[in-house]
Amino acid sequence: MLKLSDILVSNQDIASFDELIPLVQAVAHSGERFFRMDVKPPYPDTPENWEDRLEAAFSGLIR
Repeated sequence: MLKLSDILVSNQDIASFDELIPLVQAVAHSGERFFRMDVKPPYPDTPENWEDRLEAAFSGLIR
């Protein structure tokens, strides 16, 4: 199971929510089947609907 906190810890060099989306997509394409959003992204540009956007990125609805 992919956890958002694991992505954030492994990629501390990213500075915005928009940089996070491609990372979630890359991990999803690597064969991960489940995604858990266990923390809120700490970026100032994190939108109100961040959970929906990350889920869409993971499931392939955003390209």
